Amino acid sequence: MIDAFGALPAAVNPLDAGSLLAAFGAIGIAVVMFAETGLLIGFFLPGDSLLFTAGLLCTASSHGDTRLSLPAVLAAAAFGALAGAQTGFIIGRRGGRALLARSRNRHLLEGVQRAEEFLARYGHGKAIVLARFVPVVRTVLNPLAGALDVPTKVFTVWQIAGGLVWSLGLVLGGYLLGSSIPNVDHYLLPAVAVIVAVSLIPVALELLKARRKKTGARGRGPGQGPGQGPGQAPGHGDQQPPRRPAGSRGAHRRVR
Repeated sequence: MIDAFGALPAAVNPLDAGSLLAAFGAIGIAVVMFAETGLLIGFFLPGDSLLFTAGLLCTASSHGDTRLSLPAVLAAAAFGALAGAQTGFIIGRRGGRALLARSRNRHLLEGVQRAEEFLARYGHGKAIVLARFVPVVRTVLNPLAGALDVPTKVFTVWQIAGGLVWSLGLVLGGYLLGSSIPNVDHYLLPAVAVIVAVSLIPVALELLKARRKKTGARGRGPGQGPGQGPGQAPGHGDQQPPRRPAGSRGAHRRVR
Protein backbone atom coordinates (compact mmCIF):
# COMPACT_ATOMS: atom_id res chain seq x y z
CA MET A 1 0.00 0.00 0.00
CA ILE A 2 1.65 3.20 -1.19
CA ASP A 3 0.34 6.74 -0.83
CA ALA A 4 1.62 10.30 -0.88
CA PHE A 5 3.21 9.86 2.56
CA GLY A 6 5.48 7.05 1.38
CA ALA A 7 5.56 3.30 1.69
CA LEU A 8 3.29 1.72 4.30
CA PRO A 9 3.01 -1.89 5.40
CA ALA A 10 0.98 -4.07 3.07
CA ALA A 11 -1.30 -5.10 5.97
CA VAL A 12 -2.15 -3.19 9.12
CA ASN A 13 -3.41 -5.05 12.17
CA PRO A 14 -5.89 -2.73 13.97
CA LEU A 15 -5.51 -4.77 17.17
CA ASP A 16 -1.72 -4.36 17.28
CA ALA A 17 -0.47 -1.04 18.65
CA GLY A 18 2.94 -1.41 17.01
CA SER A 19 1.41 -2.07 13.60
CA LEU A 20 -0.87 0.98 13.86
CA LEU A 21 1.95 3.28 14.94
CA ALA A 22 4.32 2.02 12.25
CA ALA A 23 1.69 2.61 9.57
CA PHE A 24 0.12 5.91 10.62
CA GLY A 25 2.23 7.50 13.37
CA ALA A 26 0.69 10.32 15.40
CA ILE A 27 -2.24 10.69 13.00
CA GLY A 28 -3.17 7.08 13.71
CA ILE A 29 -3.21 7.84 17.45
CA ALA A 30 -5.73 10.65 16.98
CA VAL A 31 -7.94 8.49 14.75
CA VAL A 32 -7.90 5.49 17.09
CA MET A 33 -8.57 7.63 20.17
CA PHE A 34 -11.47 9.31 18.40
CA ALA A 35 -12.99 6.02 17.24
CA GLU A 36 -12.57 4.24 20.56
CA THR A 37 -14.08 7.01 22.68
CA GLY A 38 -16.64 8.42 20.27
CA LEU A 39 -17.86 5.67 17.94
CA LEU A 40 -19.40 2.41 19.11
CA ILE A 41 -17.56 0.54 16.36
CA GLY A 42 -14.25 1.38 18.04
CA PHE A 43 -14.79 -0.57 21.27
CA PHE A 44 -12.27 -3.27 20.23
CA LEU A 45 -9.37 -0.89 19.52
CA PRO A 46 -6.23 -1.06 21.73
CA GLY A 47 -6.37 2.37 23.37
CA ASP A 48 -4.27 1.74 26.49
CA SER A 49 -1.53 -0.21 24.78
CA LEU A 50 -1.44 2.24 21.85
CA LEU A 51 -0.84 5.25 24.11
CA PHE A 52 1.81 3.53 26.19
CA THR A 53 3.61 2.12 23.15
CA ALA A 54 3.57 5.53 21.49
CA GLY A 55 5.29 6.98 24.57
CA LEU A 56 7.97 4.29 24.37
CA LEU A 57 8.59 5.03 20.70
CA CYS A 58 9.27 8.69 21.51
CA THR A 59 12.40 7.87 23.52
CA ALA A 60 15.95 7.95 22.22
CA SER A 61 16.53 4.40 23.50
CA SER A 62 13.83 3.00 21.26
CA HIS A 63 15.12 0.58 18.65
CA GLY A 64 13.49 -0.11 15.32
CA ASP A 65 12.23 1.82 12.34
CA THR A 66 9.43 3.70 14.13
CA ARG A 67 10.37 6.90 15.99
CA LEU A 68 7.74 9.40 17.10
CA SER A 69 7.77 12.97 18.36
CA LEU A 70 6.58 13.36 21.95
CA PRO A 71 4.80 16.73 21.43
CA ALA A 72 3.00 15.38 18.36
CA VAL A 73 1.94 12.22 20.21
CA LEU A 74 0.68 14.16 23.23
CA ALA A 75 -1.31 16.53 21.02
CA ALA A 76 -2.78 13.70 18.95
CA ALA A 77 -3.71 11.63 22.02
CA ALA A 78 -5.42 14.55 23.78
CA PHE A 79 -7.27 15.72 20.69
CA GLY A 80 -8.56 12.26 19.77
CA ALA A 81 -9.63 11.38 23.32
CA LEU A 82 -11.44 14.67 23.99
CA ALA A 83 -13.03 15.15 20.57
CA GLY A 84 -14.12 11.52 20.45
CA ALA A 85 -15.83 11.60 23.85
CA GLN A 86 -17.68 14.81 23.04
CA THR A 87 -18.80 13.42 19.69
CA GLY A 88 -20.05 10.24 21.36
CA PHE A 89 -22.03 12.34 23.83
CA ILE A 90 -23.66 14.34 21.01
CA ILE A 91 -24.53 11.15 19.13
CA GLY A 92 -26.11 9.72 22.26
CA ARG A 93 -28.07 12.91 22.91
CA ARG A 94 -29.52 12.88 19.39
CA GLY A 95 -29.86 9.15 18.78
CA GLY A 96 -30.74 8.03 22.28
CA ARG A 97 -30.89 4.45 23.45
CA ALA A 98 -32.15 3.25 20.07
CA LEU A 99 -28.59 3.48 18.75
CA LEU A 100 -27.25 1.24 21.52
CA ALA A 101 -30.18 -1.18 21.32
CA ARG A 102 -29.43 -2.04 17.69
CA SER A 103 -26.15 -3.73 18.59
CA ARG A 104 -26.10 -7.49 19.15
CA ASN A 105 -22.45 -7.68 20.18
CA ARG A 106 -22.19 -9.35 23.59
CA HIS A 107 -19.11 -7.41 24.71
CA LEU A 108 -20.67 -4.11 23.73
CA LEU A 109 -23.94 -4.88 25.53
CA GLU A 110 -22.01 -5.89 28.66
CA GLY A 111 -20.18 -2.57 28.41
CA VAL A 112 -23.53 -0.74 28.29
CA GLN A 113 -24.64 -2.50 31.47
CA ARG A 114 -21.40 -1.67 33.26
CA ALA A 115 -21.58 1.95 32.10
CA GLU A 116 -25.08 2.24 33.55
CA GLU A 117 -23.81 0.79 36.83
CA PHE A 118 -20.97 3.33 36.82
CA LEU A 119 -23.38 6.24 36.44
CA ALA A 120 -25.76 4.91 39.10
CA ARG A 121 -23.06 4.03 41.62
CA TYR A 122 -20.61 6.93 41.39
CA GLY A 123 -22.60 9.81 40.00
CA HIS A 124 -21.84 11.73 36.83
CA GLY A 125 -18.41 13.22 37.55
CA LYS A 126 -16.63 10.25 39.08
CA ALA A 127 -18.19 7.79 36.62
CA ILE A 128 -17.06 9.79 33.59
CA VAL A 129 -13.48 9.95 34.89
CA LEU A 130 -13.23 6.31 36.01
CA ALA A 131 -14.74 5.01 32.77
CA ARG A 132 -11.70 6.31 30.87
CA PHE A 133 -9.62 3.55 32.44
CA VAL A 134 -11.98 0.66 31.62
CA PRO A 135 -11.96 -0.76 28.06
CA VAL A 136 -15.37 -0.91 26.31
CA VAL A 137 -16.94 1.13 29.15
CA ARG A 138 -15.10 4.25 27.95
CA THR A 139 -16.62 3.63 24.51
CA VAL A 140 -20.26 3.25 25.53
CA LEU A 141 -20.47 5.62 28.51
CA ASN A 142 -20.17 8.76 26.36
CA PRO A 143 -23.21 8.10 24.13
CA LEU A 144 -25.03 6.63 27.12
CA ALA A 145 -24.47 9.84 29.09
CA GLY A 146 -26.00 11.76 26.20
CA ALA A 147 -28.97 9.40 26.00
CA LEU A 148 -29.58 9.73 29.78
CA ASP A 149 -29.57 13.55 29.54
CA VAL A 150 -26.47 14.15 31.64
CA PRO A 151 -26.01 17.96 31.61
CA THR A 152 -23.68 19.01 28.79
CA LYS A 153 -21.57 21.27 30.99
CA VAL A 154 -21.09 18.54 33.62
CA PHE A 155 -20.13 15.97 31.01
CA THR A 156 -17.74 18.31 29.20
CA VAL A 157 -15.85 19.34 32.33
CA TRP A 158 -15.37 15.80 33.63
CA GLN A 159 -14.61 14.18 30.28
CA ILE A 160 -11.86 16.74 29.69
CA ALA A 161 -10.38 16.07 33.13
CA GLY A 162 -10.55 12.29 32.76
CA GLY A 163 -9.47 12.32 29.12
CA LEU A 164 -6.32 14.34 29.80
CA VAL A 165 -5.30 12.23 32.80
CA TRP A 166 -5.83 9.01 30.89
CA SER A 167 -4.33 9.88 27.50
CA LEU A 168 -1.41 12.05 28.57
CA GLY A 169 -0.70 9.91 31.63
CA LEU A 170 -0.24 6.72 29.61
CA VAL A 171 1.89 8.43 26.96
CA LEU A 172 4.15 10.04 29.57
CA GLY A 173 4.31 6.78 31.50
CA GLY A 174 5.65 4.99 28.44
CA TYR A 175 8.05 7.82 27.69
CA LEU A 176 9.48 7.96 31.23
CA LEU A 177 9.85 4.19 31.39
CA GLY A 178 11.57 4.09 28.02
CA SER A 179 13.90 6.92 29.00
CA SER A 180 14.96 5.29 32.26
CA ILE A 181 15.31 1.64 31.20
CA PRO A 182 17.58 0.83 28.23
CA ASN A 183 16.10 -1.45 25.56
CA VAL A 184 12.72 -1.50 27.32
CA ASP A 185 11.01 -1.91 23.97
CA HIS A 186 12.37 -5.47 23.91
CA TYR A 187 9.96 -6.18 26.77
CA LEU A 188 7.05 -4.27 25.30
CA LEU A 189 4.23 -6.74 26.01
CA PRO A 190 5.00 -7.20 29.74
CA ALA A 191 5.49 -3.44 30.12
CA VAL A 192 2.12 -2.70 28.50
CA ALA A 193 0.42 -5.29 30.72
CA VAL A 194 1.89 -3.70 33.85
CA ILE A 195 0.87 -0.17 32.85
CA VAL A 196 -2.67 -1.23 31.98
CA ALA A 197 -2.94 -3.06 35.32
CA VAL A 198 -1.73 0.03 37.19
CA SER A 199 -4.22 2.23 35.36
CA LEU A 200 -7.04 -0.04 36.58
CA ILE A 201 -6.10 0.27 40.26
CA PRO A 202 -8.38 3.28 40.98
CA VAL A 203 -11.34 1.49 39.42
CA ALA A 204 -10.58 -1.73 41.30
CA LEU A 205 -10.45 0.14 44.62
CA GLU A 206 -13.79 1.81 43.93
CA LEU A 207 -15.40 -1.52 43.01
CA LEU A 208 -13.98 -3.19 46.14
CA LYS A 209 -15.31 -0.38 48.33
CA ALA A 210 -18.77 -0.64 46.76
CA ARG A 211 -18.80 -4.44 47.15
CA ARG A 212 -17.94 -4.19 50.85
CA LYS A 213 -20.77 -1.73 51.43
CA LYS A 214 -23.19 -3.97 49.55
CA THR A 215 -22.10 -7.07 51.49
CA GLY A 216 -22.47 -5.27 54.82
CA ALA A 217 -25.95 -4.04 53.95
CA ARG A 218 -26.99 -7.52 52.80
CA GLY A 219 -25.72 -9.12 56.03
CA ARG A 220 -27.74 -6.73 58.22
CA GLY A 221 -30.91 -7.05 56.18
CA PRO A 222 -33.48 -4.33 55.52
CA GLY A 223 -34.23 -2.10 58.50
CA GLN A 224 -31.55 -3.63 60.72
CA GLY A 225 -28.89 -1.68 62.45
CA PRO A 226 -25.29 -2.74 63.12
CA GLY A 227 -25.12 -5.79 65.42
CA GLN A 228 -28.73 -6.78 64.79
CA GLY A 229 -29.45 -10.31 63.72
CA PRO A 230 -32.11 -11.39 61.25
CA GLY A 231 -35.63 -11.35 62.71
CA GLN A 232 -34.75 -9.03 65.60
CA ALA A 233 -36.61 -5.79 66.05
CA PRO A 234 -34.49 -2.65 66.26
CA GLY A 235 -33.23 -2.00 69.77
CA HIS A 236 -34.33 -5.33 71.31
CA GLY A 237 -31.26 -7.48 70.62
CA ASP A 238 -31.69 -10.86 72.33
CA GLN A 239 -34.43 -9.76 74.75
CA GLN A 240 -37.45 -12.05 75.12
CA PRO A 241 -40.98 -10.64 74.88
CA PRO A 242 -42.40 -9.66 78.29
CA ARG A 243 -44.44 -12.34 80.09
CA ARG A 244 -47.89 -11.70 81.50
CA PRO A 245 -47.92 -11.77 85.31
CA ALA A 246 -49.16 -14.99 86.85
CA GLY A 247 -52.82 -14.96 87.74
CA SER A 248 -53.66 -11.98 85.60
CA ARG A 249 -55.62 -14.09 83.15
CA GLY A 250 -57.88 -15.52 85.84
CA ALA A 251 -58.40 -12.13 87.42
CA HIS A 252 -59.49 -10.79 84.10
CA ARG A 253 -62.12 -13.49 83.80
CA ARG A 254 -63.64 -12.73 87.25
CA VAL A 255 -64.12 -9.06 86.45
CA ARG A 256 -67.34 -8.44 84.57
